[in-house]
Parts: sequence; structure tokens; C-alpha cells
Amino acid sequence: MGDRVKSSSLADAESSGKEKPLADAESSGKEKHVRPDDIEKTSMEIIDDELRMRGIVIPKENYSVTRRVIHTTADFDYAVNLAFTDRAAEQGIAAFARGISIVTDTNMTLAGISRPAMERLGVNAHCFMAEPRIREMAREMGTTRAAASQIYAAGKMPGAVLSVGNAPTALFEIARLIRNGLRPALVIGVPVGFVNVIESKEEILSVCREYAIPAIAARGRKGGSTVACAILNALLYEASGLGDPSARS
Repeated sequence: MGDRVKSSSLADAESSGKEKPLADAESSGKEKHVRPDDIEKTSMEIIDDELRMRGIVIPKENYSVTRRVIHTTADFDYAVNLAFTDRAAEQGIAAFARGISIVTDTNMTLAGISRPAMERLGVNAHCFMAEPRIREMAREMGTTRAAASQIYAAGKMPGAVLSVGNAPTALFEIARLIRNGLRPALVIGVPVGFVNVIESKEEILSVCREYAIPAIAARGRKGGSTVACAILNALLYEASGLGDPSARS
């Protein structure tokens, strides 16, 4: 009986149009934010406002990278967790403007990099983790595929931008390779997790500072492939002039 009364009441409300104002409100909201570029612009405005309210001041040269990472994660901890070596963002933008290629440690990061920006700049991106040779190298060397893929990349693309969002062993290997003469255009070190994560980031920052190699890292446990992708895209957008989302649609 109760169910029948509820159903009848709902039907009466619908037929009388009492639900229409809510539907109109929802429709109006969708009209305002249905386009991806509108959503992104509004999100960035919210981030700007909240940073101001929190009293967080980010150096101008690092702002676009930091803001995009916050946009990707909805996590304002990155406003203080992201560490940049001297002029790292500036040099990363310059590298992409020259068409320098990218090597990532995951196919997830590879899939999320902006194709329009890369095409405009003539930048290529690669992930060697699935290469048959990498599995063999890792087995022969007694290491991870992530570390082996960095050795492989160093031989094929020694001056690339190296992006690590998953594997601390990849960052340790990059640090070793740098000590042995590798000179990447930029190192992005943002693996996520609990084992060797913090240590690998601190080491890559220390080594990159010692050898004057640009680096961007997320201190602490936080990070991941999406963060690596956000950093890459922020730099690519700046280099390609596609910072305005409407230019990418």
C-alpha cells in the first residue's frame, strides 16, 4: 500500500511539472560546462582562487606545472611537494620547443600525453617496457624491467626527456647512468608508493643538481603516472602555445 501511494504521488508530481525547475537548473548547469575547455578553464580558476585563499605563493616559472598537477589530482599538497631544480620548467619547455623526445616508464603516461602538442612541436614519445629485449635484459641483469628500459633508452635516445611515474628502480638507474655520463634533457621523478619511493626521488634531485641536469620531482610518497603525464603536458602546452584549452579543441 505504501509503495502504491509513493508511486502515485511521484506520478502526480511529475505530471504537475513540480520536478521541472530542478531539471531546468541541471540543464542550465550543463549548458555552462558541457565543453571540455569550459570545464578546464573553470577548474583552473577554482585552483587559482584556492591557492590564494591558502596563502600559497608558487614561483611564476613553476606555476603552470604545479597548477596542472593539482588539476589532475585535486590535491593541493602538490603545491608544496613538487620540487624543481634551478630553471627546470624553463629548460623543459625549451627542450620540447627543440623537438626533444620523451621516454616514459609506463604506457599509461604515454597514452595521456597531448598528441596535438607533440605534433605541433615534432616531439615523439616512447615507452620501452613492453619490448621483448627489455624482459631479457632485466633477467640477465637481475633487475626490474623499469631499470632495464632506462639502460635501453640511454643507448637509443641519450638526450631525451625521461619521465618516471611508477618505478623507483628506474630513478635509481637514471641516477647511476647520469653519474656515468648520461645527460638527459630533463628528468621527471614522481613514482608513487612506499618502498624506495622517497629515497629514489631525493637521490635523483641530488644527482641532477650535482650534474646541472633539470629535474622535477614530487617529494614524499605521492605521485604516479597521471602526475608524470600532467607535468609533461604542462610543459608541452607552454612550448606549443596550447595553454588555452580552447586551442586544443
